[in-house]
Formats: sequence, C-alpha cells, structure tokens
Amino acid sequence: MGRPKKSRLTKKSLIQEVIDLFSAAPNTPLNYKQIAAKLSLQHGAHKQLLNTVLYELVDMQLLEEIYRGKFKFRFQGAYIQGTVDMTASGSAYIISNDAGTDVFVSRENLMNALHGDEVKVYVFARRKGRKMEGEVVEIIQRARETFVGTIERSERYAFLVSDSKNMPFDIFLPLYQEKPVKHGYRAIVRIVEWPKRAKNPVGEIVELLGKAGEHESEIHTIMAEFELPYHFTKEVEEAAEDLSDLISDQEIAQRKDFRSVTCFTIDPEDAKDFDDALSIEYLEDGRYRIGVHIADVTHYVKPDSILEKEAQRRATSVYLVDRVVPMLPEKLSNQVCSLRPNEDKLTFSAVFEMDDQAKVYSEWFGRTIIHSQRRYSYEEAQQVIDSSEGDLNRELTLLNTLAQTMRQQRFKQGAIAFDRIELKFKIDEQGKPLGVYERQHGTANELIEEFMLLANRKVAEWVHRQEKGSKARTFVYRIHDKPDPEKLSNFTNFIQRFGYVVNPSEGESTSHSINRILDQVEGKPEQNIIETLAVRAMAKAVYSTKNIGHYGLSFPHYTHFTSPIRRYPDMMVHRLLHAYLEGAKSFDVEPFERQCKHASFQEQQAAMAERASIKYKAVEFMQDKVGMVFDGIISGVTDWGLYVEIVENKIEGMVPIREIDDDFYYFDESEYSLIGQRKGRAFRLGDAVKVLINRTNLVKKQIDMLLAMDE
Repeated sequence: MGRPKKSRLTKKSLIQEVIDLFSAAPNTPLNYKQIAAKLSLQHGAHKQLLNTVLYELVDMQLLEEIYRGKFKFRFQGAYIQGTVDMTASGSAYIISNDAGTDVFVSRENLMNALHGDEVKVYVFARRKGRKMEGEVVEIIQRARETFVGTIERSERYAFLVSDSKNMPFDIFLPLYQEKPVKHGYRAIVRIVEWPKRAKNPVGEIVELLGKAGEHESEIHTIMAEFELPYHFTKEVEEAAEDLSDLISDQEIAQRKDFRSVTCFTIDPEDAKDFDDALSIEYLEDGRYRIGVHIADVTHYVKPDSILEKEAQRRATSVYLVDRVVPMLPEKLSNQVCSLRPNEDKLTFSAVFEMDDQAKVYSEWFGRTIIHSQRRYSYEEAQQVIDSSEGDLNRELTLLNTLAQTMRQQRFKQGAIAFDRIELKFKIDEQGKPLGVYERQHGTANELIEEFMLLANRKVAEWVHRQEKGSKARTFVYRIHDKPDPEKLSNFTNFIQRFGYVVNPSEGESTSHSINRILDQVEGKPEQNIIETLAVRAMAKAVYSTKNIGHYGLSFPHYTHFTSPIRRYPDMMVHRLLHAYLEGAKSFDVEPFERQCKHASFQEQQAAMAERASIKYKAVEFMQDKVGMVFDGIISGVTDWGLYVEIVENKIEGMVPIREIDDDFYYFDESEYSLIGQRKGRAFRLGDAVKVLINRTNLVKKQIDMLLAMDE
C-alpha cells in the first residue's frame, strides 16, 4: 500500500523516522531494503531520499555501515551535548546537533538541570514506546540564575511560584533573609543551592518588585522575566550627568556645517529621543540635496566607558505598552543626543544628491552639525502632506513624493510589504487601560521609513565597495534569510482554504506573490491571521558580520545606521564607518560577531517583553467584560485548545479543549484543526466563532473564553 497520503515526507521527518527505527532495536542491523519496507517507502523518490539520509546519518556518526548497504545504530552509550527543553511535567528533551534528534530525559535523570541549560548527556537504549533516552551527567552552563514569580508564605515556610511555564519547581525561600519574605509579592529570586535529595531548590530574594496585580509590579516583573534591566545604576546615571552638552568651536571646525539648511524631525507624538532628522536643499540644476542626519551618540559614549558597557549589555531600548526603557540614560537619550528643535546638535550624516525620480547621483558620509527648525509628530506631518498647507509644506510634499517613488521601486524589486496591525492602549495616569485602538500608519511614517532605508542601504553598499580583492571588511549587517521551505509550504497550504494561492503563474516570485496576497486580505476578517502566519513563515532578521542580504527588503547590502540612541549595533556601525572613512584597515571580526549575536538575542527578548506588556493590558482591559459575547476568528489551534482573536479589538484569548464538551476532540496538526470524533465537527485556523469571556487572570496574563455555541 505504501505510505498513507496524510504523512508528508520531508528529509527532516525521514531522519527522525530512521533514528526512531534503529533506536527501538539498537543492536539489530538493517539493510536498505529492510528499512524501506519497515517505513513503507515504495516511491522511487522516497527511496532515493532514504539513501541520502542513511549516508548523512553515517557522516553524523549516528549509524555505522557494517558492510555495503547494511547499517547498525552506533549511538547507544555515547555522550552528547545539548540544550534542555523542559516540559510542564518536569521531564525534558535535549536539543542537540550531535544527536540529530531530540533525546528524552526523565525527571529523575535530569540532575536538577533546568530549561535552557547546556548539559552533557549519556544516551542509552530507547525504552518501549519512547524516543532515544538519556541521563544528564553534567550541567555545563546554566541558562539563568534568577527567576521571577509570586511569593507564597505560610507560618513555617515560603516558596516562590515561578511565572515561567518552563520552570516546574517552586523555589524554597528561608523565612529569614536580608530582604523581607512578603506573601503575595512579586520578586526576583536567585537559586543558591539544590541539596541532593531535595525536590526543590533553595533561593534568596534579589529584589521585591511589588504586590501582585499592581501596575508597576507587573511591568517590572515582565522586564525581570526576560532579564531586561528597568533602571540604571547610580554610577551609570552619574556618568551620564557628567557629560556636557556644550559644543566647542574646535569640534564644529572638524565637521560639515548644516545649521543654515532647512532641517526638521518627524517622530511619534510621545517620543523624546529624536534619533534622526531630514534636511533639504534645492540645487540650481533642478536636483535636491537630501540629508539624513543621525544623532552622533559615539561622540559622547566612548569605548570602554561605563556608558559604553551599559549600552553593550542592554543592546536595545525596550518599548513597553506604557513606557520606553531606554538603552542610554535620559540625560543622553532625551537631552544631549536627542535632535531637539532650535538647538545645535552633533550628527553623523548620509547626504544624497537626487532628482525627481529619486535617482541618487552622489552620496557623502561624515560627521556634521545641524540645527532642526521644527519638530513634527507623525500626525502633524500627515496633515501638512494631505492639505499641502502649513510650515515647510513644499519640503514635506517633495520628500513624500520621493519616498513614495522609492517605496514603489522597492516593491517592484521584490520587497515584502509587511505592515501588521499594532495594538495601542489609551492609558490613564494610574496605568489603567481606557480604550484600545490600532496604530495608524500613514504616508508620513513611510516618508521617514524610506529615507532611513536609503541611508542604511547606502552605508552598507559603500562599505562593501571598499573591499579589496576577496577580503571582506569587518562590518555589522542587518540580514534576513530566505523563508524556510517547510514553513512556506505550510503557509501556502493554509491560505488555500481562503482562496489565496502563492505563485499561481510562472514568472511571479514568492515575494511578489506574498505581496499580492497581503494586498488582497487587507480589511478582511482573516487579515491579521494571514499576516501573522506570513511573518512566521519568514526567517527572523538578525545582526551579523556575515552578509547574506536582506530578503524582506530585497537589498543585497543592508545595515542599521539610523538609530544609535536606541540600538547598540548602530553605534558599532557608526564607529566602523568613521574608521573606514578615515582610511583604517579592517578590524578583528570576532568581538563584533559576538556582540551581533548578543544584540540579536536582546532584541528578541525586548520584543517578547513588549508582547507580554500588551497582553497584560489586554487582560486588564477585558476584566470588566466577563460574561460578554464577541465575534472572533480562530487564530491558533493546539492540542490544549483554541486561541481566538476578537474581531472588534484584536485581543486574543483561549478556549480550553476541556471546555468544548459537545464531543471528544482531537488535534489534527496537518489541518490546523480540532476535530470531533463522533460528530466530525471541526474548528480550523481562520474559522469565525462567537466567544464568551469566561474569566481573566492578570498575573498569568490569561483570558479564558467559552464558545458561544449555536442553539
């Protein structure tokens, strides 16, 4: 009969099947035909793939070819190194490149290893019905030393109950320690010991964050959970305060002076750190000189200084639902470096000579001084663009025209037009959410985006052109890999149920096809889900010294030059660019690559903290709506329930599978569905449903829903 149609064979899935087959009987050798028969492989293409997989597993030293075409499992009794992926029950899987597959470790064999720890594991034969199994013999490196949660205290003992789903153990807290052990308080706790026979680790309180459920406590808890600092030390603050904002004549003499040129900033209404400004000059030949002026942070933050080390450690500003936690102290981010109007400011600039078609004829990079005449909010700039009236309306209209031309050119070249819905909350002085709305994204936003993209791209291209022979110059790039084929295939299969097709005709690239779909879904109920899944199909953009281009923007060379107040990689770019402009040779790549990885990780942590803060406010906003019914769209399907996004406000909650009691439902991963065994009713990703808000939990940031079933 061959393989069932439902099981889609990929190289990754076949590797897993072969390993499972051999690890079930590790002492039994099998030849190629026996393996194909046991795995029900009959198609020629499948057999050819099996042959490739077998020899790759030999190269990986997971199989041994005992003689031509006959293989034996050689992994039993080996040691591997990997990362702990903890389950809710306290057991774990070890993710390892050494093994080529996940290795199961029972709770009793974990040696107190926790989620994310790097460990050494002894692998032994698979038990019946399980994958490869092992035992942790050494904890090489802990993923984290501190944990965040809520203190539960009785008369004789206390524990910290961690917020993390990946921390299955409560941390025992001695009642008498330096910081008070307060019941119902949020806290950061450090594990100090874990006695051999003890079920729970012992911890000490590092910091009390406040009472559970209070706004400030929960925001600080979110930052601590993602190990992001939310305040500066006294030493860092003092170092910032010691900086002078006076600009000497000697410093001005070393820079190109743009103070007499028309210059302005456009930023969000509530912004205080103005990274970038635009200037414009009208040239006699009908062209324009456009300046992209960026705060010269590295003039003030010197290498090896305490401010430099703090910026390196943080790597990014964090944008939470109600505040910005800056990378640099306020004296720098909001005052000295911020390009505030009617003040002379030091900048690092990219200046372009352009025509009406946005063609760049010449470029110049260097250190400058500017004087911004006007600070616009996006809303104010949008009004000027729409009405062609107001201050600098001629300049804004021209820059908007150039920006739209550049934008159209980008999409024509294959850039992807991701513009996802972003939730914002109206919040009172106590932090209580009064309303929810979608962030507006108009042509004023696109004006700034396009000129920042231009500067970032041109800086990267200039550095690339300086490379001599085959030797690359050390530089920091913003890279974005091509989509993962399997994820893209899953996305393609899913959107077909809505009538959308990726690559329906020859000659249309994947990126152009995705753009077409994103245009088609705009304003439709399924828009947010399809946009979310499209983003998930893409690789994540990261920082790297190894340039592979930026797939999403369709740029072969791209960097981040335009936001050094809030991103440390931009500071690295400024230093490297300045050095190369001065004729310096290339630098040792290793420290830059190490910092790129750290910055990419911190960026991901900051994004997760931002999402957690939005989720917290969403739960708080829905607290007084318990019992109300809303129209929703199924935005996620798992074996534990349905995630549903409310159409009205884009807030997401969950319907637990135990609460869908009209049938016994099972999870069909390939169909993104929960399907009833008796009646066959299916709940699929993207389906419209009505939901009732059943309960909210602020501390866990959960909204529990019930399906409002049709009568």
